[in-house]
Formats: sequence, C-alpha cells, structure tokens
Amino acid sequence: MRRALLISLSLVLALVGWSTVCAEEGFYVIPVTRGKYAPVPKTGQTDSSTTGDDGDLQKGVASPTPRFTDNKNGTVTDKLSGLIWLKDANCFVVKKNWDEALTAAATVANGTCGLTDGSKPGDWRLPNVRELQSLIDYGRAGPALPDNYPFTNVQPYFYWSSTTHPDLTLALAWDVFIGGNGMADGFEKANPDDYVWCVRGGK
Repeated sequence: MRRALLISLSLVLALVGWSTVCAEEGFYVIPVTRGKYAPVPKTGQTDSSTTGDDGDLQKGVASPTPRFTDNKNGTVTDKLSGLIWLKDANCFVVKKNWDEALTAAATVANGTCGLTDGSKPGDWRLPNVRELQSLIDYGRAGPALPDNYPFTNVQPYFYWSSTTHPDLTLALAWDVFIGGNGMADGFEKANPDDYVWCVRGGK
C-alpha cells in the first residue's frame, strides 16, 4: 500500500516538475526534474544580521530529517546527496600528501577503517571538492557539520579533495576546511598536512 501511494505521488509530482526521493523513514521531495537542473541545498545558516542575508532568506532545498543514516557497518549514508561516507572521518590517523591520500582511499575495504560492509579495494575514493563541501553546515563551526551527525573522529582542520587546481594542476589540489567555514583552498600536493575522508557512490 505504501509503495503504491509513493508511486502515485511520484507520477503526480513528475507532471509538475518535482521528483520524490525515497528515505528509510519515508520520502521527501525536491525540485529536480524541471529543466534538468541540480537543486542547491540550504547552507544551514539560520542567524540573520540584516534583511536579505542568507540567515534571513534561507534559500535552497531543505535537508531530510534526519539527514544521515548510520548503516552500522562503518558507513554513513547522506540522504541529501546519496553519497556513502566512512563513519570514521580520520581512519588513517596521520595527515598525508595528496598522492598518499589518493592511494590510501583506494585501498579502503571491508575489514579496514571499521568496515563490515563487504566493500573491496577500489570501491572507496577521495571525494571531489563539491562532495566534500556538501557536508558543510555554514551555521556551525568546530566542526562545521550538520547537527547530530553520526561521524566519528572528525578533525576540525583541512581535508583533501580529489579535485586539482586549474592554475597549477600538477602542483596544487583543493582542500576543504571542515573546522569552520568550508573554505576550499588550492594546496600543495606534496605537503603532508591534510586529513583523508573517503566516500562511495555519486554520479
């Protein structure tokens, strides 16, 4: 019955340019099909200092509640993006340079990093800069992650992304500051000063 209702609602919403997204606790809708555009999520900022600022307008698609599902196998699913993250945000403990980070991410598998998910080497990867920034809640700091996140060992510091910098592709890659503002910065690949957080999935 529940599945039939969801299918019916999906068809109706599709006619008006909306799409349903299934979640474990039910479903929510996002405007995704009309014009084939990618919906932009809310930043998470709710404090307003003046009329017309982000905290006042709070534009964007609201996150599902709860946003994250702890899969109890060392992984966490983000129901806003569909990405699957390592629950342990500092599995490798020590900071790495960019090449080391790429290699380390590719070696993650079942039996490592607290995983019991059946994954194999090559299933996990370093997130791109947009994926990493998608975790940022701009209304929070230290770390700047959404309320009630289930991750462990989150470091309020910079994390590597897999995205290279356009000016110096061979020398620089983007990293993201999880500590406060989600700032992305072009950082020297050879510098072993960033953490590694692995992800699965994505289109």
